[in-house]
Amino acid sequence: MSETGGETHVTLRTGEGGTAVGGELFDQIGGSETFDRLVTAFYDGVQNDPVLWPMYPAHDLDGAIRRLSMFLQQYWGGPKTYSEERGHPRLRMRHVAFKVNPDARERWLRHMRDALDTLELPPLQDATLWGYLERAAHSLVNTFEE
Repeated sequence: MSETGGETHVTLRTGEGGTAVGGELFDQIGGSETFDRLVTAFYDGVQNDPVLWPMYPAHDLDGAIRRLSMFLQQYWGGPKTYSEERGHPRLRMRHVAFKVNPDARERWLRHMRDALDTLELPPLQDATLWGYLERAAHSLVNTFEE
């Protein structure tokens, strides 16, 4: 913290003694390449999950990776490619055909947490991204049936 003219200013930093945070999260964490790594690591886990894997297009895994990466990049301040190619995200509508129960949500979150950990992001960016992913996963639950 610093004081200027009687006002206290707080500077958010990437970690203890780290650089000051500024700009969009997209840029702060390394842009497209970082989101591509996150999503690829996520799908590496999903492919071995007997509950989640059947929900994904095995014949179009590269397309699924690209779509999720584009969505996350756009959400966090990157290119608007997702909307340009696919329109409004409409996450709930796009997932309504799948049985997203609490078990599926928790499995999705576990694989995403594992993938996020591979990035070794600074604490503030990790917590920011993780908070969104948790909220998004909870919002997509559409049944409580097993």
